[in-house]
Amino acid sequence: MSDAAHGVSDAAGGVNDAADIAHEPAAAGRTPPAPAAPASAAGPIPSPCISVCRIEPASGLCEGCLRTLDEIARWGSMDNEARHEVWRAIHARRASRPGP
Repeated sequence: MSDAAHGVSDAAGGVNDAADIAHEPAAAGRTPPAPAAPASAAGPIPSPCISVCRIEPASGLCEGCLRTLDEIARWGSMDNEARHEVWRAIHARRASRPGP
């Protein structure tokens, strides 16, 4: 399989892994979207963390991944079903937030 099949082409024609793109810093004043939850239940469920770790005082949610401090702290000990529940909550939170 080619490199392009594993990543996304950038403006200069290079290939970037989706994981690299997800961890790029947020543009000033914008919160990047949390990555989508994996479709398969096989294997471990990846963390929604995108390395933009700031808690919004008003909501109590991380600006980067939209998780609560409790969800962040418990992530490492959660089973896959609990992780899927967190992902469902993230998608609901994202859908209810104003913005682009």
